[in-house]
Amino acid sequence: MWPNKKVDYVKLPDDEQGQHFGLFVGEELVSIVSTFITSNEAQFRKFATLNEFQGKGHGTTLLTYLMTELELQNLKRIWCNARVDKTNFYKRFGLTTTQNTFSKGGVDYVVMEKIV
Repeated sequence: MWPNKKVDYVKLPDDEQGQHFGLFVGEELVSIVSTFITSNEAQFRKFATLNEFQGKGHGTTLLTYLMTELELQNLKRIWCNARVDKTNFYKRFGLTTTQNTFSKGGVDYVVMEKIV
């Protein structure tokens, strides 16, 4: 996700409280995502696929699994901070854009959500 940054750049104080998922191709971890549930909402973040494995359906497979699992948990909202240039990808999973936007590390983001 941030290949030119040190690991500490992506660490967050509540990482220990999340559930972390990965997709392997053979022995290699190629796609990851973390989810954090509070009350009746789930945020997924840190969704990334190795560059050389992008465009091969691995991220789609992982996010399909995650969304199915989250939708079984009686949540009211599933959301993420999406890179603006990736919003069409997330729309395929039923997420819609909100008015909430921000920038980090020179990248523009928009909050996307699915009301379940």
